[in-house]
Amino acid sequence: MSTVKIMPCLDMKDGRVVKGIHFVDLKDAGDPVENAAHYQKEGADELAMLDIAATVENRKTRLEWVKNVSSVIDIPLTVGGGISTLEDIEMVLMAGADKISMNSAAVKDPELVKRATEHLGPEKVTVAIDARRNKEMPSGFELVVSGGTKPVGQDAIAWAKQCQELGAGAILPTSMDGDGTQAGYDLEFTKAISDAVDLPVIASGGAGILEHFYEGVIKGGAQILLAASVFHYRILSIRQVKEYLREKGLQVNL
Repeated sequence: MSTVKIMPCLDMKDGRVVKGIHFVDLKDAGDPVENAAHYQKEGADELAMLDIAATVENRKTRLEWVKNVSSVIDIPLTVGGGISTLEDIEMVLMAGADKISMNSAAVKDPELVKRATEHLGPEKVTVAIDARRNKEMPSGFELVVSGGTKPVGQDAIAWAKQCQELGAGAILPTSMDGDGTQAGYDLEFTKAISDAVDLPVIASGGAGILEHFYEGVIKGGAQILLAASVFHYRILSIRQVKEYLREKGLQVNL
């Protein structure tokens, strides 16, 4: 069994970490640099930083945020939001990110995934897939873009398979139905993705208690567990989560 990784996520807006429910009702959750340093100290394996308003506001990722956060950590940093060209990707990596995550831009131009992975290597490219339940889709899950605001009429699981064929290195599925609720990962959606691809899957959206993290691996098939609210509001510590997973027989780096 591969080592399970814990990945706190900094959702960014106006230079601050924010957290909402179902991508709305955003509340302040602290300073990104302070949070990043705290999470590394606590034992985070990786860190994600998502500029959640970039696509909606039709602008690029704020590179100064990337520089500031990357300067205080040496764990891998994945940055997403507003990345729509190869040049954007290179700028974000030069600012200090180790990997990029793309969502809306990949849906709009699937060949961008291919160009990016051929140019930089698959390990640098994560495709984030936001979805919501829709019975009219073959898998029951419909792809949504623009920070969860626009349904695309495309099957989310079929898209995950296509992303693997295009060379993506990891998939980050987030269920709109679970985001920020602390009611647990959407295991059905996460499992549908992990069954469909042979890539690392990053469970995301809804972790609230220790058991949710374990379920993300055992029932969802994820290798990396992303969480935000529980860490930002200090409901759980990364150490607590890792010790719990180890007690349950999973391999983690303490």
